[in-house]
Amino acid sequence: MTKIVYKIVAVADWQQATQSGGYAGSADDIRDGFIHLSARHQLRGTLEKHFKHKNGLLLIAFEENKLGSALRWELSRGGELFPHLYGDLPSSHVLWQRPLALGADGIPRIDEKWFVC
Repeated sequence: MTKIVYKIVAVADWQQATQSGGYAGSADDIRDGFIHLSARHQLRGTLEKHFKHKNGLLLIAFEENKLGSALRWELSRGGELFPHLYGDLPSSHVLWQRPLALGADGIPRIDEKWFVC
């Protein structure tokens, strides 16, 4: 079964990335030296911790195997393994993307239908 990893990114930043062919990362990604990604089960926690009350976001899906050896699973929040990409995120490798709307609690909402094949 193909594993999918996800990136939450500002729409404007992703538009720029699609024009240049790749996404070099957010300010946090650049500071840390890798692009922060999440597995599906980690998305809610990532949205709550880092994206509360932020509008204009996309959830973008990538097949793990297409990101190659630059993708590493490393210990992070709560001692859990998170996917980190050491290099630019190629816009040509997008599996799908969806806009994230804020819920009443200020946390961007995910629609579970997006994950059904």
